[in-house]
Amino acid sequence: MRNTKKSFLWIVSILKRHQIPFVILGGLAARIYGSPRPLNDIDIDIPVKYFEVILKDIKPYIIYGPDHYIDAAWDEQVITLNYEGQEIDIGGGDTVKIYDAKTGEWRDMPTDFENVERKEVFGLVVPVISREHLVEYKSMLDGNHQQFDIKAILGDH
Repeated sequence: MRNTKKSFLWIVSILKRHQIPFVILGGLAARIYGSPRPLNDIDIDIPVKYFEVILKDIKPYIIYGPDHYIDAAWDEQVITLNYEGQEIDIGGGDTVKIYDAKTGEWRDMPTDFENVERKEVFGLVVPVISREHLVEYKSMLDGNHQQFDIKAILGDH
């Protein structure tokens, strides 16, 4: 059984201990902004140069990467972990490209580590992608869950 709270607190403690800038995004950010959709994974972006810094701490839990990952929607450096049954994706936020399903083009979408909102998550105040940036990138992606999240984030549910 996955333990999302314990997993979140564990990874954030590692990032804070190493003083690594990070941003919460994806489904967890959508939930923070009001989406009731069940959480699949925890998405956190950090600058790629810090991957090496955290490897010793996370190595036993790595199920993918660190490696260049590309699929129909994403082109990025990523490390995927499984901790307490909870999947955690750590993305290299400064190198992210996203496929804009509306235009049919790849777009550079580096994570803005400065323009964030500070929100309480599991008792910790952490940097979360701004509502505007979250809606912007979810608007480029295909999938009913993206549209569901956008409506909830904007208060249209």
